Amino acid sequence: MLLFIQENSDAVTDAVSDEKTLSIYKLVMEGGVGGQVIIGLLFVLLTIALYIYFERFFAIKAASKVDKNFMNQIKDFVSEGKLDAAGSLCKSTDSPTARLIGKGISRIGKPLEDINKAIENSGKLEVYALEKNVSVLATIAGAAPMIGFLGTVIGMIVAIHEIANAGGQIDIKLLSDGLYTAMTTTVAGLIVGIIAYITYNHLVVRTDKVVHQMEATSVDFLDLLHEPV
Repeated sequence: MLLFIQENSDAVTDAVSDEKTLSIYKLVMEGGVGGQVIIGLLFVLLTIALYIYFERFFAIKAASKVDKNFMNQIKDFVSEGKLDAAGSLCKSTDSPTARLIGKGISRIGKPLEDINKAIENSGKLEVYALEKNVSVLATIAGAAPMIGFLGTVIGMIVAIHEIANAGGQIDIKLLSDGLYTAMTTTVAGLIVGIIAYITYNHLVVRTDKVVHQMEATSVDFLDLLHEPV
C-alpha cells in the first residue's frame, strides 16, 4: 500500500514538473511566422536601444568632465588681455563648455549682447549634439509594448482560426498553446519598452546636468566681461 502511494506521489510530482516546464524558445518557435517576426523585431529594437544608451552615456560622461582650473585660467588670460592664449586653451579642451567659452572669446570686442547671443546659439548646437538619437529611445519605449500587443492579437487570431478549422470544438490544449505563444510577444514588448524608458530618462537627467553646467560657466564668463577693466 505504501509502495503504491509512493509511486502515485512520484507520478504526480513528475506530472507537476512537466506542467511547470516552460520553454520560451519552444513557444517562440511554435508561435508561427507572425510571432517570430514580432519577437525578432523587438530583439532588433532592444539592440538599438542598448547601443544608443551606451554610446550616449559615454559621450555625455566625457562632456561632463571639465577641469576645475579651466575657468580660473580663462579669467587670468582675459584679465591680462591674452585672448589668443584663452582661445588656444578652449580649442585644446574637448568639452561643450570649452567650446561655448571659445565662441564667446572669439566675439570679444563686440557688444555684450552679441557675445551673449553667440554663446546661446552655440549652446543650442551643443545640446542638440548631446541629445543625438536620444529621441529614438523614447520612440522605442512607446512602440515596443504596442508591437508586443500586436503580436498578442495576431496570436489570438491564429488560435481562434485553428479552433474554427477544428470544427468549432474548443480544444483546451490548442487554445492554451495559442495563449502562451500570444502572451510571449506582450511580455517581450513590455521588457523592451521598460528598458528603453529607463535608459531614456537616465540620459535625459545626465544631459540636463551637463546643460546646467554649461549655463553656469557661461554666466561666469559673461560676468567676467561685465567687470570693470
